[in-house]
Amino acid sequence: MSSGHIPADRQKLITEQIRTQGIVRVNELSELLNVSVLTIRRDLDQLEKQGLLERTHGGAVLRQSMSVESLYSQKEQVNKTEKELIALTAAALIDDGDMVIINSGSTTRAVIEALKSKKITIITNNIGAAQIADEAAFDLIFIGGSYRPQSRSVTGDVGLQALERIYANKAVIGVDGFSLTYGLTTPVMQEAEITRKMIEKTVGSVIVVADSSKIGVISNFKTADLKRIDYLITDRGAGHILSEEELHQAGVKLLFSKEQKC
Repeated sequence: MSSGHIPADRQKLITEQIRTQGIVRVNELSELLNVSVLTIRRDLDQLEKQGLLERTHGGAVLRQSMSVESLYSQKEQVNKTEKELIALTAAALIDDGDMVIINSGSTTRAVIEALKSKKITIITNNIGAAQIADEAAFDLIFIGGSYRPQSRSVTGDVGLQALERIYANKAVIGVDGFSLTYGLTTPVMQEAEITRKMIEKTVGSVIVVADSSKIGVISNFKTADLKRIDYLITDRGAGHILSEEELHQAGVKLLFSKEQKC
């Protein structure tokens, strides 16, 4: 198959491929379109400038944007089973005696649920933790702040000041967007500020939990670079759009959640 030598034709085909598959590889496109690897790389660079994709070492992934925050009631229904399995994988990285900072979100709420039997201290702005704490072994500390019903969390200066007096040895961080190039992002500035401070006040492992719908998404406010992250836990649905090699180069260990045995 060949698109000829017209860049617009090639780039249209590349765009169709990446929208269908979520990811494209330079070598595969070179063979498919019967042009050089160098030509494909130039095409991908041009498409990246147009905001259609995100370049990776071996190809590109589809770029998706999130500029408006979804309601919590909507978010908690998306990939619910996947989030529960991700939570179990994250909980296995937490040991009795740990002090763990956990931010807002439906995936992190699932993590808190999975930590019910752990003798740990959880520091959080996730209001959902209150519904779990009565029957849990962990100690719970809320950082305080202004309540945001959209995320069922608290944010603001009160919470930021509380975090200044805390050092945790682990953090579990939920995200709205996870990008190899742009790192962790969220559509809400206040949430980005709180999460950024939580990561800053963690002296041990930072564990990002994100179902496959968050991978390749870029939002308005940056939380952290990938170099500040130690683990990414996601579901197998993200396997075709993530590069374990590139994450490893960034210092991030990729873990896939495991399906529960019947």
